[in-house]
Amino acid sequence: MTPESLFIVLPRYRRSYSVIASILLVSLTKVKKKTRETKEALIKEVRASVDKYKNLFVFNIEDMRSTHFIQVRQRFKTNSRFFFGKNNVMAIALGKDASSEYAPELHLVSKQLQGQCGLMFTLLSKAKVTSILKEMSFADHARAGHIARETISIPEGPLPQFAFSMEPQLRKLGLPTKLEKGTIVLYQDYEICKAGEPITAEQAKILKLFDYKLAEFKINLVSQWDKEQGYSSLGKSKNA
Repeated sequence: MTPESLFIVLPRYRRSYSVIASILLVSLTKVKKKTRETKEALIKEVRASVDKYKNLFVFNIEDMRSTHFIQVRQRFKTNSRFFFGKNNVMAIALGKDASSEYAPELHLVSKQLQGQCGLMFTLLSKAKVTSILKEMSFADHARAGHIARETISIPEGPLPQFAFSMEPQLRKLGLPTKLEKGTIVLYQDYEICKAGEPITAEQAKILKLFDYKLAEFKINLVSQWDKEQGYSSLGKSKNA
């Protein structure tokens, strides 16, 4: 490229940069506007739920699984409303202090919005909600990082539940296996996980293969607020 050509090309680059910058600015403005509108809509919905429902519970979830949470929401869909995630926006909707709270003592509810938790607005009584939630705890396969609640070991011997083609995969996961006449055999006892220790990714895969379910999806009620009695702690916060 000659020095003369630079005088022709560079202005063109500057024009292109200016156009791209303008497009990016418009796009970012639209994103910010959409984000603000989404937050405002959530605040409006939370406050509308305060007006509509008698009881409000803060809850947290142990061993979160989306499929199980969907089942819970379906069970309560005719008499309740759930909000999960976006703790800061929900806290703003309820009020972060006594001077900004939407209704008396709701700022105390806001203080409980920490970690993986949510709000449940309902027409049902505390006793009824508690009863239903007890029915809706589900055993599931543990994921990596889960603290094992028990020690799981498998004894030496044949593993007829697995096809012979699975043997390399099991051996790769650390299992002491071999093939004997087309059957996978565990040639010594093997401890998959130990109680009180975090489960590794490999251990999680082995536990799933052997269908050991060490996790339990469960919803805990942390606190309650109702229009007549106000706020009360239920003492089941994992953050307490």
